[in-house]
Amino acid sequence: MQEIFSIFVKSIFVDNMIFAYFLGMCSYLAVSKTVNTSVGLGIAVVFVLGITVPVDYLLNEFVLKPGALAWLSKDFADVDLSFLSFIVFIAVIASMVQLVEMVVEKFSPALYSSLGIFLPLIAVNCAILGGSLFMQEREYQSLEQATAFGLGSGIGWFLAIVGIAAIREKIRYSHIPAPLRGLGITFIITGLMGIAFMSFLGIKL
Repeated sequence: MQEIFSIFVKSIFVDNMIFAYFLGMCSYLAVSKTVNTSVGLGIAVVFVLGITVPVDYLLNEFVLKPGALAWLSKDFADVDLSFLSFIVFIAVIASMVQLVEMVVEKFSPALYSSLGIFLPLIAVNCAILGGSLFMQEREYQSLEQATAFGLGSGIGWFLAIVGIAAIREKIRYSHIPAPLRGLGITFIITGLMGIAFMSFLGIKL
């Protein structure tokens, strides 16, 4: 249980998808103009990561990695389908994003309209695919660990986009030099937030 909690906390603060790896920057920069849209997209990312990482873990354990098909028959013990990892992971991600898009359109048309093209673009958000690939690389030992990592990574991305959106709403009324307005100052603030999150490297769990 302690190890699962450690994975969860580290994926939020230490291994933050935005501030540690700069994954998912396109959606992060484009949608973070207002807090409302950022919260909507952030929740969608948490949901997609929380579902796709454990599903991809099961697929990796029982289908993709070398010897994973041994449960079918001894004849399949030498089969290695790991070369299909990218295709399978992306297919799972696309399916989950389609489900999220349908739910948001059904229950929150205003949010669906404000997110626009960036909602279906979650399917090609590198933070989502990065979550599954990190899970595969780190070889988590249980479904619970993979789920904790997926949810933690989603929450970390959520905190990052909501945080930058809140700051961007405030600095809209500040005097910023013309060359830095827009994405310029956003990149600078993101870098400073990344440095701030580096302080969590000292956490001992």
